[in-house]
Amino acid sequence: MDGRGRRRDNLFTERLWRSYKYEEVYLNEYDSPVECRRRSYRYFEFYNNRRPHQSLGY
Repeated sequence: MDGRGRRRDNLFTERLWRSYKYEEVYLNEYDSPVECRRRSYRYFEFYNNRRPHQSLGY
């Protein structure tokens, strides 16, 4: 299947959400939606700026 709707189109997004769930959500318990939002922001800052990525040579 080529073009729009391919499984590979969504691969990077699925990997991001899988990492987020396993590294942040499943390991923590949130007391409020505000805390969840704050911790999620912190996680994505970490993911984008400090987390070692294979494509960047760790």
